[in-house]
Amino acid sequence: MAGVTETHEIDLTASFKAYDVRGIVGETITAESVRAVGAAFVDVLGLAGQKVLVGGDMRPSSPEFMEAFAEGALARGGDVLKLGLISTDMLYYAAGVQQAAGVVFTASHNPAEYNGMKMAKAGAVPVSSDTGLYEIRDAAQAYLDAGQIPAVERTGTLEESTLLADYAAYLRSLVDLSGIRPLKVVVDAGNGMAGATTPAVLGDAELEALPLTIEPLYFELDGTFPNHPANPLEPENLRDLQAAVVKHGADIGLAFDGDADRCFVIDEKGEPVSPSAVTALVARREIARAKADGEDTPVIIHNLITSKAVPELVAHDGGRAVVTRVGHSFIKAVMAEESAVFGGEHSAHYYFRDFFNADTGMLAAMHVLAALGEQDRPLSDLAEEYEPYVASGEINSEVEDKAAMMDRVEQQFGVEGTTTSRMDGLTVAADSGDWWFNLRPSNTEPFLRYNGEAKDAATMQRVRDEVLAVVRG
Repeated sequence: MAGVTETHEIDLTASFKAYDVRGIVGETITAESVRAVGAAFVDVLGLAGQKVLVGGDMRPSSPEFMEAFAEGALARGGDVLKLGLISTDMLYYAAGVQQAAGVVFTASHNPAEYNGMKMAKAGAVPVSSDTGLYEIRDAAQAYLDAGQIPAVERTGTLEESTLLADYAAYLRSLVDLSGIRPLKVVVDAGNGMAGATTPAVLGDAELEALPLTIEPLYFELDGTFPNHPANPLEPENLRDLQAAVVKHGADIGLAFDGDADRCFVIDEKGEPVSPSAVTALVARREIARAKADGEDTPVIIHNLITSKAVPELVAHDGGRAVVTRVGHSFIKAVMAEESAVFGGEHSAHYYFRDFFNADTGMLAAMHVLAALGEQDRPLSDLAEEYEPYVASGEINSEVEDKAAMMDRVEQQFGVEGTTTSRMDGLTVAADSGDWWFNLRPSNTEPFLRYNGEAKDAATMQRVRDEVLAVVRG
C-alpha cells in the first residue's frame, strides 16, 4: 500500500479550480494530497497499464510533488514516465506526440509559496471541471479520508526521459527561422522555465545556431523569483526587459511567465506590442500557410475581448473568425470543433492546431521573430499595422452584486444604435464601429473587469469614464 504519513486533514476543494489545481505549499497542497491525486488520476482516466507523463517546473516543491504523484500513479497501475524539468507547453507537446495523459507541476505566474498541477489527456486534451478534474478531486479526497491508497495487483513501471531537444526540433519544424535577417533579442525568463526552453529553441544549446543574438535576463531557474514575479501581464514586471531592450539596442524583447506558456512582446523602443496585435500578426501568417496547403477558409479563434482588428484582418485575408468566451478550455474546445489553425487571447495565450490545439508562447514568439526577420522595418512599424484601435486595458472594480450591476449598465448603455451580447459578461458595441466595451465578472474575486476599445483615444477615454462612473457609483 502507498501510505499516507501526514496527519492533518486537507480539503481538496481549496486547491482544485475550474481548469487546474493551485494551492499554497504545505497548506492546501502537500506531498500527501499530491500522492492521492496521482492515484485518482490513473483511476478516473482509466490509465492502468498506460503511460502517465509526470514533469514539473523550477519551484522548490516540484521535485517532491513529482515523486509523490508518481508514487500514487504507480500504486494504481500507471506506467510513469518522468520528464523532469519542463515548461507547461512541453507537457502538451509530450501528451500530443506520445498520445499519453500527464501532469506538470506549476503555479504559472503565482508567487513562490504556491504550486499546482496542470493536467492533460492523451493528445493534449485539457482536463478541466467539465472533463474529469472534479472527479479526480473527489476520488483523491476519498483516498485522503481513508488514509491509504490500496495498490493494485499489477503496479506500474517507472522510466525517465528528457524532452527538450525533441521539443525544440518540433517547434523549429513549424517556423523556419534559419533564413531571417540577424536579430538581437532580449529575453526575460523571470527565473522561470523559459530559462531552459529559450537556449534550446532559439539558441544553440540543443540545435544549430539561428541568426539570433540572445541577451538573457534572469535565466537562472529559481522558483523563489528573486528578481520580479514571473507575471508579464503586470506592467511593472516588464520594466527590466523594456530598459534592457533600449540599452542593448535590441530589435525585440520577449517576456515569459513562470511556466513559459505565455509570451509578451516588446518593440525596439521598449514599448509593449499588445497580445491582440500578436494574435493578428500570427493569424495572418497561419492563414497564408493554411491556404498555401489548400485550405479554402482557414478558421481563427479569438476571445471576445481581443481587438476587433483581429476578426477584421481575418476576414480581409480570407479566413473565418470565430469568437469565444475567455478561457483556455473554451478556446481549446472550439479549436478542435472548428479545426481552427490558430487562436489567440488578450492575455497572451496563443493556441495552434499544429501544436495539438494547445497554447505555447514560444511558438507565437517564433512567428513574431519570423515576421520581423523576413522584412527590414523595425517591430514598432510592423506592429502598427495590427493595432489600428486604442484599447483601455483591463480595469477592475470591486462590486458586490456583479449581475445587478451588469443589468444596470446594459439599461444605461444598451440603447438604440448599439448591440449587446451576454456571451461572457456584458458586451456593448456601437453600431457605428466607433467603440465597444465588455464587463466580465471575475470567477475568483469580487471584481467586474472592464475592457474597452475605440477608434481614437478620446472616444476610448470618454466611454471608459462614463461606464466606470456607473460601475463605481
